[in-house]
Amino acid sequence: MGVALTKSTQWTAAEHGTGTLEITPLNEAILKEIIMFVESFIYKHPQEAKFVFAEPLEWNTSLEPSAFESGYVVSETTVKSEEIDKNGQPLLFLSVPQIKIRSFGQLSRLLLIAKTAKLKEAQACVEANRDPIVKILGSDYNTMKEDSIALNILGKITRDDDPESEIKMKIAMLLKQLDLHLLNHSLKHISLEISLNPVAVKKDIELLKHFSGKGDPTVLESIEYTSDYEFSNGCRAPPWRQTHGEICYVLVKPHDGETLCITCSAGGVFLNGGKTDDEGDVNYERKSSIYKDLVTFLREKSPKFSENMSKQGISINEDQQKDNDQLGRAPKKEEAAAFRKDISGSDKRSLEKNQINFGRNQMTKRWEPSLNWKTTVNYKESKGSAKEIQEDKRTGKLEKTRPSISHGRAQLLRKSAEKIEEIISDSSSESEEDEEPPDHRQEASADLPSEYWQIQKLVKYLKGGNQTATVIALCSMRDFNLAQETCQLAIRDVGGLEVLINLLETDEVKCKVALLDCAHDSTKPAQSSLYEARDVEVARCGALALWSCSKSHTNKEAIRKAGGIPLLARLLKTSHENMLIPVVGTLQECASEENYRAAIKAERIIENLVKNLNSENEELQEHCAMAIYQCAEDKETRDLVRLHGGLKPLASLLNNTDNKERLAAVTGAIWKCSISKENVTKFREYKVIETLVRLSTDQPEEVLVNVVGALGECCQEHENRVIVRKCGGIQPLVNLLVGINQALLVNVTKAVGACAVEPESMAIIDRLDGVRLLWSLLKNPHPDVKASAAWALCPCIENAKDAGEMVRSFVGGLELIVNLLKSDNKEVLASVCAAITNIAKDQENLAVITDHGVVPLLSKLANTNNNKLRHHLAEAISRCCMWGRNRVAFGEHKAVAPLVRYLKSNDTNVHRATAQALYQLSEDADNCITMHENGAVKLLLDMVGSPDQDLQEAAAGCISNIRRLALATEKARYT
Repeated sequence: MGVALTKSTQWTAAEHGTGTLEITPLNEAILKEIIMFVESFIYKHPQEAKFVFAEPLEWNTSLEPSAFESGYVVSETTVKSEEIDKNGQPLLFLSVPQIKIRSFGQLSRLLLIAKTAKLKEAQACVEANRDPIVKILGSDYNTMKEDSIALNILGKITRDDDPESEIKMKIAMLLKQLDLHLLNHSLKHISLEISLNPVAVKKDIELLKHFSGKGDPTVLESIEYTSDYEFSNGCRAPPWRQTHGEICYVLVKPHDGETLCITCSAGGVFLNGGKTDDEGDVNYERKSSIYKDLVTFLREKSPKFSENMSKQGISINEDQQKDNDQLGRAPKKEEAAAFRKDISGSDKRSLEKNQINFGRNQMTKRWEPSLNWKTTVNYKESKGSAKEIQEDKRTGKLEKTRPSISHGRAQLLRKSAEKIEEIISDSSSESEEDEEPPDHRQEASADLPSEYWQIQKLVKYLKGGNQTATVIALCSMRDFNLAQETCQLAIRDVGGLEVLINLLETDEVKCKVALLDCAHDSTKPAQSSLYEARDVEVARCGALALWSCSKSHTNKEAIRKAGGIPLLARLLKTSHENMLIPVVGTLQECASEENYRAAIKAERIIENLVKNLNSENEELQEHCAMAIYQCAEDKETRDLVRLHGGLKPLASLLNNTDNKERLAAVTGAIWKCSISKENVTKFREYKVIETLVRLSTDQPEEVLVNVVGALGECCQEHENRVIVRKCGGIQPLVNLLVGINQALLVNVTKAVGACAVEPESMAIIDRLDGVRLLWSLLKNPHPDVKASAAWALCPCIENAKDAGEMVRSFVGGLELIVNLLKSDNKEVLASVCAAITNIAKDQENLAVITDHGVVPLLSKLANTNNNKLRHHLAEAISRCCMWGRNRVAFGEHKAVAPLVRYLKSNDTNVHRATAQALYQLSEDADNCITMHENGAVKLLLDMVGSPDQDLQEAAAGCISNIRRLALATEKARYT
C-alpha cells in the first residue's frame, strides 16, 4: 500500500501534507481495491483484525454519530467503540468531524456503516495518512524507500521479541501483497486508458531520427531515449511511472536550443525536470503544458525545427491539400515517393503503407475507446428514398440492411457531391475565412474502404456549406451504414460529431434529428398539412434521439431541466403511433427518477398512458405498461391509473401470453398497482388473481418476478388468499422457493408468508415442505432474501399445528437464526428478531436459543435508532425474559438503559413493545434501578393514559414493579 500510494495514485500539485487525490478513474480504481481489501479483512483474517495499530489512522469523516449503532457508545457529538485495547482505550473514537481508528476490524466495520459514502471515506483516509504502514506497524516500517521495503519489514520482525511479532509479520506481508496487487491493477487500468500508444510514439521517434543529425537541412541535431530497455508492452518508463500513463523519456537536441528531456505519455507529450544522473534517472515532474504529440511539442519549442520540417517537405502543405481535396482521398503516389528517396530500404516497406504523419495515426485512433453512439441509431433504406426511414418493430431503432454502397448509389453520391460543390462555390466568400484548417491525422491505409473518405468529404461540406448544402450532405450521409465502425470513425476523426451537435442549434428545420415542439394548430389551412407532416417527422426523430439518450441519469436530468416533460406530454396526444412509441419509451426510461414521476403527475401524462393501453400496437402497449410500472411506485399515480380506467385494459392484456416482453411489462404494472387495496378489489372483480395463478408456472423469470410480486400484494387480504388456495396456487409458489433469482426469491417468500396467515394454506405449505425451504433461504448470501425469508417464517411458526416440534426438527436451524443477529443489515435484524419472538413462545426452543447466546446478541442491538428494529427487538427481549435468569442477563449486558430511550420514539408500536419488555425486565431489582436512573417512570406515566390497552397495562405493571422496589428499599432503611 505504501509504494502504490506514492507511485500509482495521482495527486494534486502539493505532493506532501496538503496534497489531495485527483479525481481520476485510476485513483477511483485504486480506492475501490483498498476498500475491498479492508472490508473483507475482518472475515478473512479475524485474528489480525484485532491487532492494535502503533498510531491511529486519523481523518475528518462525513459520518454522523447516529450512523453508529450496535457495538458503539453514542452521544450527540462523539462515538466510542465498545472494543478497547489493553489500556482501556477505544479502538474507534469519533469527535465530530475527526475520527481515529486503531484496528483493521474497526476499519472494516466503518466501511460497512459508511455504505454509499465508503469511497469518500477511503479517499479522506488516504489523503490524511500518506504513509499508513508507518502508523499501522510503526516508524521502523517506513515504505518510502521502496527498494528495501520487504527486507525492512522482515528484518525488523525477525529481531523483534514482541509476542505479537507473528501477527505483525502476517499483517506486513498482507500489506506488501496488497501493494503489489495495487501496482499490477494500476498497470492493467492504465493499459485500458491509453490513447497515445507506445507503437505510435516509437514510430514518430524513429522517423525523426532519420531526419536528424549535424547540418542545417536536418530537423534536429539528435533524438534518443533515456533508457535502452523496452518492456514487453513497448514502454520504456519504469513500471511505477507506467501507472501514470508514461511511455518513455527522450532527449532531444534542437538546432536552436538546449537539450530537452521530454516525457511521452498516454495523455500527451510534455517537458519534464530533466535527467538527474548518468544512469538515466529522470525528474518526472511536469514543467510545461501537455501537447498532443511529439511534433506539435517540438514545433512550439523550436522555430528552427518547424522551418526545417517545411524545407524538407515533411509536412503536408495545406494549400496543396485543399486543392487536391486530401480530406476525401489518400495522398498521391508521387507525394509519398518524394519521401521514400531519403529512407533506407528497411523503412520503405512501412512508409509505403502509411502517410507521413507525426501525430497519432489512424490505427491508434481506432484503438482508442470510442464515443458510445455506435448503437444509437441505424438506418434502413426504404425503396431508394434517402428520407424514408423505417423503424425496427422491437427496438424502435433504425436499421440499414445494406452493408456497403452499390455502384448506382456511388454515382448518385458523386452527383450529390457535385451539387454541393456548386452550391458551396456560391457561398464560399462568406465562409472561407471561418473555415477550420483540414485535419492531417488520417493515413492512406490500404484497409480503409472508400466510404471512409467519402464520409469525410461530406463532413467537410457540413462545415463549410450553406443551409441547402448542409441538408444535401446530411441526406447523403444517411445513405451510409452509420452503424459501421469505419463510418463512425470517419465522422469522428474530422470533428464531425461536434458539427452534428451544433446543427441542433440551427434555425433551419430540415437540419435538425431533436425538435419536439410540433403541436398541431387547427387554425392553419388544409394546404399546411405538408408542413405539419414535416414537423411530425422532425419531432419523431427528436423523440428517438431522446429515447437513446435517456438511459443515463445525467441525460435524464438534462431533459427534465430543458423542459422535455411538457413537450413529451403534448406529443402523447398525437394520433401518430410511430411518434408515440419513442415518446412513451423515453417516459418509461425517465420514470425511474422520482423528480420525473412528480412531473409526470403534474402534466397529466398517466391519463394518456392509460388511453394508449387500448391501442392496437403491441409495442406501444408494452411501453405504456412499463411506464405505468415505473410510475406506480407512488400511491397517487396508482389511484390515477384506477380513476382513468387503466386496471381493466391491464387485466385484458394479461390474457395474451404470446408476447413475453409485453406480458412482463403488463404483469409489472399490475404488481405495482396491487400495492393499493382499492386496486386489488378491482383486480379481484376482473378475475386477475386466477389468471396470475395460471401464469405462476412455465413463464420466463422476468414475468414470474412480477406475477409472484402481484400475488404477494393481493394475498394480504383474506378473500384473495382463499382464491389462491382454491385455484391450486400454493404448490407453484412453494416450487419457486428453490430458485436462484434474487428478485424472484424475495417476492415468492413474501407471497408464501402471506398465504401462511391462513391455517388451511399453512397446512399445505407444511405438507409441501415449504417451511424447510424457507429456513434454508436464511443461508442465502443476499440480505434481501434472508430478510424476506425470516418475515415469511413468522406466520408459518405462528400458524403451524405443532410449531415447536417443527422448528426443532430442522437440524442446526435455531443456531442459524441466532447467528443472523450478527448481521449488519437492519431489515435482516428486524425480521430475525420477529422470528425469534415467535420461536421463543415454545419454552424448549427458548432454552435452546438461550444456550446459543441469544441474550448478549439481542443486547448488542439495543443501541439502535431504527424504529422497525426497535419494535421487533423489544418484542424479542420481552419474550426471551421468560426463561431462567435471562432478565438478569439482559441487565448485565446493558440492554435496559437503551430500551428506556425507546419510549421517546414517536412510533406507537415501539412504545407498546418497549413497555412490555420493560415490564418483564422490571421483575429484576437491578433493572428497576437502571430504569429509574434513566427517567423511565415519567415516560411510562404518560403512557398509562394511552388508548392502547396493551400499552396501558404494560406501562402500569412496570411502574408498579419499580414502586414496589422503592417501597421495599424505603422500608428496609428504617428497620
